[in-house]
Amino acid sequence: MKSGLEKGNTKSMQITVSPEMTASFDGRLIHPVLSTVAMVYHMEWVGRLIIEPYLDEGEEGIGAEVQVKHCLPAPIGVEVVFEAEVVDLTERRVVCRVTASHGHGVVGEGEFVQRIVSREKLYEKFRELSSDGQ
Repeated sequence: MKSGLEKGNTKSMQITVSPEMTASFDGRLIHPVLSTVAMVYHMEWVGRLIIEPYLDEGEEGIGAEVQVKHCLPAPIGVEVVFEAEVVDLTERRVVCRVTASHGHGVVGEGEFVQRIVSREKLYEKFRELSSDGQ
């Protein structure tokens, strides 16, 4: 990894909850609010944004662990801010505290761990697993 990534580095992004982000299964709406799946997706995305500028040529970041609590609903149309902060890192591992919030409080919070790996080895593993499954 390139230098500059440190504990305390942050990144944020804002989304507006849309119908596609709601709690739905098999096309059936369960609740008209931000689903846990969509919340985790955006937490992972904002964590990814932290590491991207620091990846060396041939490196890739992969999600390794996610632990979150879903605390408040976020209805359709509500703006939600996602924030990630680096709380621990080594040469091959980055841990971010992730939060989602809106005007009424914390929607979700947790931790997202990414591993930094060789892109070549990662895609080699993808090919290996794809050929084993056929």
